[in-house]
Amino acid sequence: MPSDREQIVLIKTQTLTRIAEITENPKPTYQIDGQLVVWGDYLNQLRGTVEWCNAQLAAETPIEVQSRGIT
Repeated sequence: MPSDREQIVLIKTQTLTRIAEITENPKPTYQIDGQLVVWGDYLNQLRGTVEWCNAQLAAETPIEVQSRGIT
């Protein structure tokens, strides 16, 4: 079973792929059977998913702090 980090990386990759597909062939906003489809909102949701993935990955990344004492 993939680790949490691997799953987040996969979600990010899939989301970026979907963003590329949508922006390659943009579609207009339309209404069908009473349902409004707003592609700009969907694109913003996908971007939010990528930002969430980035935040999760950054939180897991170890950091190193170097300091120097003065004597």
